[in-house]
Amino acid sequence: MSLFALGINHQSAPVALRERVAFAEHRLPEALASLRALPPVREAALLSTCNRTELYAIADDDGRALADWLARRPDADLSAYLYVHRGSEAARHLFRVATGLDSLVLGEPQILGQVKQAWAAARAAGTLGSRLDRLFQHAFVTAKRARSETRIGNSPVSVASLAVRLAQESFARLSESTVLLIGAGETIELAARHLVQADARRLLVANRTLAHAQALASRHGGVALPLPDLDRHLSQADVVFSATASREPVLHRAQVEAALKARRHKPMLLMDLAVPRDIAPDVGELKDAYLYTVDDLERAVEDNRRNRREAAEAAEAIIDLQVSRYHEMLAASAFHAPLKLLRAHGERARAEALARARQQLAAGRDPDAVLESLAHTLTNRLLHAPTAAVRETAAGGHPELARALERALRPAHAPADDAADPAPQA
Repeated sequence: MSLFALGINHQSAPVALRERVAFAEHRLPEALASLRALPPVREAALLSTCNRTELYAIADDDGRALADWLARRPDADLSAYLYVHRGSEAARHLFRVATGLDSLVLGEPQILGQVKQAWAAARAAGTLGSRLDRLFQHAFVTAKRARSETRIGNSPVSVASLAVRLAQESFARLSESTVLLIGAGETIELAARHLVQADARRLLVANRTLAHAQALASRHGGVALPLPDLDRHLSQADVVFSATASREPVLHRAQVEAALKARRHKPMLLMDLAVPRDIAPDVGELKDAYLYTVDDLERAVEDNRRNRREAAEAAEAIIDLQVSRYHEMLAASAFHAPLKLLRAHGERARAEALARARQQLAAGRDPDAVLESLAHTLTNRLLHAPTAAVRETAAGGHPELARALERALRPAHAPADDAADPAPQA
């Protein structure tokens, strides 16, 4: 069985494909069950965010079944976009993802929470076995160390904050602008915080569940709107931020076109931070609509990457160390079962020999003779099976096991080899 990590992300695939492969949160249990039902798959977890969809699995094959399963979702050839990591490289990939080193925004903090959610979802679905559980736990430890021991987590920058910065640097003056937020999740919450810090003049919050919009609006001094009323208020918005979990666009060309007409074609900036996209791509064709997606933030991200490169190198060193320790842990755990059997064998031999000795003492035999018999019987029973196993292994072409046993059992004062005693000096 091998560890696999495979998927697509913002570096390998465009948003148009990523949104087709994305999994909504409520679909994860069904998807995980389907994934685990594949004959080669023993354990599975699924990480799906706006920038990546990745499978982590313990499987018996070469990973082809996993790739085919993922490709069935968009019913497309993913070979040009898919990356596959195995063994140590799969562990390294997850550690880099959890640390934020593989993110669109280098070092962004939200991804660790998303990795934890993927772990929790797999555990709840019953697809997380002991090997993947240890892998994810080690990823959490690695991310915590990287953030505490390097500057990768200093002044964290999120996609939401970059989007607000881009809005500030564009034609829009936030202090004079009405900003419409569509959605009420974590990304919109972060955008709202940054907009308040940037002194946005007015915030409107529209969401399918009005209570969620009201809660977010009350925290940030905005006005809540039910999503069906979006058309009535869209023309008031100078800037739109959208990040919902909808599988289909929530804002279409006809709606934006009508809003622009009502605004007398005063320009509107639209920031689509969702995957799948919330705003229909053809909105960007309208003359006075300036549409940005998560892919368009790549340019704004470059400055962030340059500033964090030194911290990233230090974090990579921590990841190298943690990958080594993870595999040392796996190697040690591989011997857990035989060591457990060996100990059980010893306990049985002890119990049987002790019971026989007690019977002999109760029958009136000489205690010294009973002790001698006990020691002889116990030694033979303890050493017979391991001795036979060592001989069989050495005969099979593995003499290193015999040498390792010799090193382990050699008394501390014994010489390292069987070299002859030196001749006496004259």
